[in-house]
Amino acid sequence: MGQGMSEFTGVVSESSAGDKPGLSRSALSWILHQGSRDPYVILITIYIFAPYFSRVLIGDPVKGQAAVADIATTFGLITALTAPFLGASIEQYGPRKPFLAGILAIMLPALLALWWAMPTGGLPVAMVALALTILGVTYNWGDVLNNSLLSRASGPGQEPVLSGLGYALANFLSVLLLIFMLWGFVLPGAVTWPGVPPVPLFGMSAEHHEPSRLAGPLAALVMGLGAIPFFLWTRDAPRTGLSMLASLRQGFRLLADTFGNLKGHRDVATFLGARMLYCDGMTALLVFGGLFAAGLMKWGELEMLAYGISLSIFGVLGGFLAPWLDRKVGPRRAVQIEIFGALTMLIATLGMGRDRILFFWHYDPAAHPPVWDGPLFRTAPELIYLAMGLLIAVFVTAQYASSRTLLVRLAPPDRMAAFFGLFALSGTATVWLGSLLVATATKIFQSQVAGFLPIVALLLIGLAGLFFVKGGEKEA
Repeated sequence: MGQGMSEFTGVVSESSAGDKPGLSRSALSWILHQGSRDPYVILITIYIFAPYFSRVLIGDPVKGQAAVADIATTFGLITALTAPFLGASIEQYGPRKPFLAGILAIMLPALLALWWAMPTGGLPVAMVALALTILGVTYNWGDVLNNSLLSRASGPGQEPVLSGLGYALANFLSVLLLIFMLWGFVLPGAVTWPGVPPVPLFGMSAEHHEPSRLAGPLAALVMGLGAIPFFLWTRDAPRTGLSMLASLRQGFRLLADTFGNLKGHRDVATFLGARMLYCDGMTALLVFGGLFAAGLMKWGELEMLAYGISLSIFGVLGGFLAPWLDRKVGPRRAVQIEIFGALTMLIATLGMGRDRILFFWHYDPAAHPPVWDGPLFRTAPELIYLAMGLLIAVFVTAQYASSRTLLVRLAPPDRMAAFFGLFALSGTATVWLGSLLVATATKIFQSQVAGFLPIVALLLIGLAGLFFVKGGEKEA
């Protein structure tokens, strides 16, 4: 790992020999933009607002989970139908920044509006659901546009570094925000630790769920600040001279041609098909991982917030692991290693419980003293499960970064945005599949563990599909 970090920093900084230029202001601004967008996912869709929406606004965990699934299905389908067309059209028009500014103008007010998502006297549940749907669609559109600038923002051969650092920064910022919320709003009044405020900051009221509602404005603040250097310094695509209407027409033709010519890009098509499956598995793992941990290990709010912080911290390591693996073995093998690592840890977690370790070893909590005298994660099964979850976070984050780099290597440069539209399609077209399979298996077998077996199958099939992809090898 020391050697890998040495190589990594050699790319980031200016080498003395001048053979590896450092990251430009354009590249650093792109990384900051990527990193400041992604905390929206952590704060809103995974750890804070979505559970609040389900538990408090809907008021029933089962109905709440169904409502969240319906919202995800809706914006997933809209993305699937529009993202490829967006990518193909913007390639014909040229500049991405005006459209990213428009997306920001939609997302920031919608995130701020979540502050008024109160059980009584606030926005109706239907309006909150609409806001979450709009946020999901516009965030995915922004991903298509931002990803299509990856190769333009970077120097030659720096795409893996930018891709990995973008996700690493996203996890780092997410960690800071989660720790801030834990320190400033959850722990005050619950513990008397040194350095923890005696009462929640800013007079926030837990009774009125203000800390949970604050997630939207916090995500908006970070996203807005992170976009400023991007609009100032990141290199944009030049104007092609076509009008918007002409670009839409050309984009439709290019998209039809892209789909029609996937036979001529067999490796891209095979990769996108495999990614459709393993990305569904990864998405389901992220969406249901918290629920699985809470149910299997009987963890409460404090444990789950600490779990989320820990996973986000280790996710930063995934952002560094990806470019290191990309250079060592090439992005295709890197993705395979990362999927295999996540799959191995996932299977291991299925054999865990408060009274069981790795399927075969029975553990009696009453017969064993606490491993440490702390407020949480006091037993061996809890600590082992936590360690497995941390490794899953590393491999999942690395997989996202390496997959993006692999597409850059496989896709033709003059159709990069169009293929990133297909990339978004492969990540969202069947996003409902993982959730549907998990729900079906759980209902049939009445078991959380059985419900996760379809995720194992999706990862296995996606991993197998990558063996039929040629390209994405280690660069000379």
